[in-house]
Amino acid sequence: MTLFGRRNVLLAMFVVAAVTPFLVNDYYLFIANTILIYVLLSIGLNVLVGYTGQLAFANAAMFGIGAYTTGLLQVRLGWPFWLAFPSGAVIATAVGLAISLPALRLKGLYLAVSTLAFAQFTQWAFLNWETVTYGAGGFKTPPISFAPLPFSKEIGLYYLSLLFVVVLFVLAQNAVRSRFGRAFVAVRDSEIAAQSLGVDLLRYKALAFGISGFYAGIAGGLYSALLNFVSPEGYDLFQMVLQKSMIVVGGLGSIVGSILGAGAIVVILEALRAVKGVQEIAFGAILVGFVLFMPGGIAGFLKAKLRGWEEPLHRTQGGRPPPSTLVTPSEKSEVRS
Repeated sequence: MTLFGRRNVLLAMFVVAAVTPFLVNDYYLFIANTILIYVLLSIGLNVLVGYTGQLAFANAAMFGIGAYTTGLLQVRLGWPFWLAFPSGAVIATAVGLAISLPALRLKGLYLAVSTLAFAQFTQWAFLNWETVTYGAGGFKTPPISFAPLPFSKEIGLYYLSLLFVVVLFVLAQNAVRSRFGRAFVAVRDSEIAAQSLGVDLLRYKALAFGISGFYAGIAGGLYSALLNFVSPEGYDLFQMVLQKSMIVVGGLGSIVGSILGAGAIVVILEALRAVKGVQEIAFGAILVGFVLFMPGGIAGFLKAKLRGWEEPLHRTQGGRPPPSTLVTPSEKSEVRS
């Protein structure tokens, strides 16, 4: 393993993240927490788009569903955050599973249009179902307490977000290195070939959509707590473009790239916030530049230039990846089970 290999860099990033609350003010802590939330969104979306190849545009809607469910259960029913938060994640996961049903018959542009229509319908519901969602004005959520832990709300929520990032990152990485990840890639590369290997398309598409919905629901609940406010404009079409940009910049089909892309995009947008007119231009130029000159994203560039950045679809043995990471006929029974 090289000094600047993937594991060493991730360990260094974790150490920096762990001590961040003691080194920065509240503004930078807010930015750091925002990055963690977008890391969760990017990982879930990358499993769906990068690994399974499903061109879906509903992730922002599931993000909003997680946030609205968490907030509304607290405001409307008086539930504590610790009960409303997992409920939001469960409902977002259920929505993701429901969206996967038409994905069995639709793919490519048709799937993109259908999921975009769902996202627009969800946005319409957030805006116009005023008796439930409070309409365009949004609503405040109660501040959460971490008592008896000696943490303020800001620090406690940051460490809660960091805990979820670490746990869900490890789960996603293990998943894509298992038979599930190899089945996802088989579906992405060729659905007909995947079926010939015994891959159940509905099962694995539903699993990918469910994972994406779960990660978006967790992120939505954390985001509502971070802002103490929920409103429709936070979950519109630009939000979906933002999330797609993160996985393109970080690297499609790369869990580590999801972290790098989310961090890079949030930092760039915040750095350009003072010059609003330049922000959109710079954002567009960055996307065009990556699509044209670095289609593999940051992760792809690092894999090409540095040793130790490979992300095999098998678990490594003795620190070395196996000779092949493709789904082979000998794995047919494993993938089917």
